[in-house]
Amino acid sequence: MEYAFFEGKFVPIEEANINIKTNSFHYGTAIFEGLRAYWNEKQEQLYILFAQEHYERLLRNARALFMELPYTVKELVDITRELLIKNNIRQDVYIRPIVYFKDLALTPKLIGYTPELAMYTYNFGRYLDTSEGIKVKVSSWRRNDDNSIPSRWKVAGAYVNSALAKTEALMAGYDEAILLNSQGYVSEGSGENIFLIRDGKAITPSYNEHILEGITRRAVISLLRNDLVVKVEERAVARSELYVADEIFLTGTAAEVTPVIEVDNRKVGTGKIGEVTKQLQELYFNAVRGNIERYRSWLTPVYEK
Repeated sequence: MEYAFFEGKFVPIEEANINIKTNSFHYGTAIFEGLRAYWNEKQEQLYILFAQEHYERLLRNARALFMELPYTVKELVDITRELLIKNNIRQDVYIRPIVYFKDLALTPKLIGYTPELAMYTYNFGRYLDTSEGIKVKVSSWRRNDDNSIPSRWKVAGAYVNSALAKTEALMAGYDEAILLNSQGYVSEGSGENIFLIRDGKAITPSYNEHILEGITRRAVISLLRNDLVVKVEERAVARSELYVADEIFLTGTAAEVTPVIEVDNRKVGTGKIGEVTKQLQELYFNAVRGNIERYRSWLTPVYEK
């Protein structure tokens, strides 16, 4: 039997249902996170990646929408571990916690309502092609502005913007979209942060370019600086820089480290995965599976040993 955590208790997934009148269903006023857990066959252990960091962000973003939850970060991590154990997960898995207003009311506001938490697991697999690389399109849709719906928060309603851009890209024959912000600078993918490699340096849009404050982004910056000894610049990135980059890759919990081999029908570098991206992928995938001791602090083991 598959379980979900739903409004304070573990229930069979079939019972984890909201009413059609649920307020957040109508207005997109929900805050969510996406976590991955990685199975290490040799160690017979399942590791949740950046569990504390994800739940710190969840609670921080929920408070920004006037949602006060009766859980600490530690309690949310413990609930996640228990859910994985109850579902006997012994493979890579994706975890989706979501906070929403459960009230059966139709006014679009953020006060006077009751927030609730639900969480379930999902066999996601690879979100994008990390082995061969992907082709992307600069979208005609602009990333939503911080003074409209902040991209730094994982607000459900904001992802209509992502869905429009991703759909446009897919219908045009690409794998993913790159969105520009309201000033015309590169922001991010539909659900990923972006990095460019130029002349041996890594470049990524800074937080004030209307991007998600990515947890994987932060980890990748650490790997680049400390392990690969690559200088990282966080700054505004012009669209034209995409066309002259030596390498480009996307990062995110779902995307992991995804190479970009083509932008708007232009090859990135040689049109194959670049050397820095290859080295970064190897480091990252070893770290998230618990194979690199110095990065064990990223991981929360699920099963007692």
